[in-house]
Amino acid sequence: MKLAVFVSDYRLNVDTLDRLTSAKLGIILVQNGVYHATLKENGKPSSLLGKNADYYVLMDDLETRGLGSATIDDNIKVISYGDIVDLIFNEYEKTAWL
Repeated sequence: MKLAVFVSDYRLNVDTLDRLTSAKLGIILVQNGVYHATLKENGKPSSLLGKNADYYVLMDDLETRGLGSATIDDNIKVISYGDIVDLIFNEYEKTAWL
């Protein structure tokens, strides 16, 4: 199964993600979840970014919070709403929201 997970909160317990199993995992950072892509905790990236997954961050939510694509990690792809639709219909079979 190919699973896309929307993460909308910065204070996410990664244990939930650890329990998800799939052949392909995509993590889409939206709303306050975009802070995982930009902020560092004690000088280290968010623990969420340590998963074996494809990472995406919604540009509109970055810009709404005064952040830009230059501040995010290289392994995170900046996407638009249209890109999210393409991912849901072409890349992933199921979606979840955390």
